[in-house]
Amino acid sequence: MPHYRYESQYLKTAPGPIAGVDEAGRGPLAGPVVAAAVILERGRIPKGLNDSKQLSHETREALFPLIFERAIAVGIGEASVDEIDLINIRQATHLAMARAVRALSVAAAFALVDGNDAPALPCPCDTLVDGDARSLSIAAASIVAKVTRDRMMAALHDEHPHYGWASNKGYGTEEHLIALGRHGVTRHHRRSFSPVHNILYGGNLEDSSVTL
Repeated sequence: MPHYRYESQYLKTAPGPIAGVDEAGRGPLAGPVVAAAVILERGRIPKGLNDSKQLSHETREALFPLIFERAIAVGIGEASVDEIDLINIRQATHLAMARAVRALSVAAAFALVDGNDAPALPCPCDTLVDGDARSLSIAAASIVAKVTRDRMMAALHDEHPHYGWASNKGYGTEEHLIALGRHGVTRHHRRSFSPVHNILYGGNLEDSSVTL
């Protein structure tokens, strides 16, 4: 389970607000990539925070408003499908993270970022592999990013119900791939990702590799 140990360590050497940063939607074939930054307040941390992937939909939805209520600040940033196709998913993820940190109402003095690939942020940062399962701040960010993006994809599902985005969130499930073959590519699909690119320009639909 995540804890506040890493935040406490950094607070000893770099006093100031520490944000946890995480993203949702790096791998799907459709929709934006969304990042969140959360500065938690010690003593007001909601119980039950964990890696969003380890939580049920109902638990994430219950924790989402609690995080906004109890955190010192929450910032959300996204990078669009057009940006993903233009600069690649890695750089778009970094862009979304930087936007999330800039969106904080209280400037972060330091950021803990999930993973091992440090983005260029408006404050110093360090990475933490499996951070969403180890750091409470990153876990909170993972929940905010996941819930925000899931709601976006549910709204897009209403526009394009053939693809099953309400359930698959844009990931390359069998249902989604079959729908792509039948109904074609929408403006919400990432054209730089192989299954979508192959439909537009020729290739094997079953090749589900992702251009990074």
